[in-house]
Amino acid sequence: MRRLAYFFGGAAAVGAGVYFVVYLYRWQWQRAILSGVLLLIVGVLLLGLVLLGRLARIEERIRESDRRQQDALARLRQAHSDERGDRFRWLEDPASRTYVFVPVLLITGVVLSGIAWLVQRIASVTARPTAERHLAGRLAVLTAPDPAPGVDLEDMAPPGGGRGRAARLITVGVGVALLVSLVVGLADLTQTRKEERNGAEATSVLVRVDVRGVPPSAERQAMAASQAWERCRNSTSVPLRRTTLGELGDGMFAAVVRPSLTDHDRLRLRGCLEDADVDRAHLTVVGIGDADQP
Repeated sequence: MRRLAYFFGGAAAVGAGVYFVVYLYRWQWQRAILSGVLLLIVGVLLLGLVLLGRLARIEERIRESDRRQQDALARLRQAHSDERGDRFRWLEDPASRTYVFVPVLLITGVVLSGIAWLVQRIASVTARPTAERHLAGRLAVLTAPDPAPGVDLEDMAPPGGGRGRAARLITVGVGVALLVSLVVGLADLTQTRKEERNGAEATSVLVRVDVRGVPPSAERQAMAASQAWERCRNSTSVPLRRTTLGELGDGMFAAVVRPSLTDHDRLRLRGCLEDADVDRAHLTVVGIGDADQP
């Protein structure tokens, strides 16, 4: 279940990030903001899932440790109570009785120590170092290599440590390079640049207005088109002065912009009109192109 949640969360994050970049390229700021907010929410949810999983594992480990501690404490108490009931029972008997337990124990320990010392001496005299040499030969492959002259073995890097550090550095470098490339690319795509016009006299724009939630009427469509057009007058590098949308009927409106717009200004104007936050209305740019005749 957790993997499924990670899968859908990751897919949602990737989709929101892709649409965020696309809407920024199209100059559709409202949609870009919504995609960015969705990306932020999905990221917080994924982070919450990860933290909840970590906390659940930590809590389970603490519970398991407590259970083991309680079991060990119970066993120790049981063993302690058993030992207290049985040890030195001979001390609780009447003093009139005579015991030889302590002297016999001391004499037995001395005798056993003497026998162990004698066995050790005999073994050291008669043993041959063949087994030790054989064991040393088998363990030779596990010994550390000889360090270079003047170099301490503790100062040498562990095997594979340099490669792991290099791999991490390469990964971090590639990630930083991709992030910088993304930021620079978005800045280049969304900046206002000065472009040469193609020599056309004007640019024509054809827009369709769809009204939602209320009965469609020509008055509502004209009002929505006028609001969106007034909002987008300043979206291009050259302000759209003395230009208005003319009604063509059936929710279609047209305008002629002079002087002609560059490709970048057309992209910005289309994005602004289609992203206009007009209540209960949606605008679609049907066509935009050069007009050679007045």
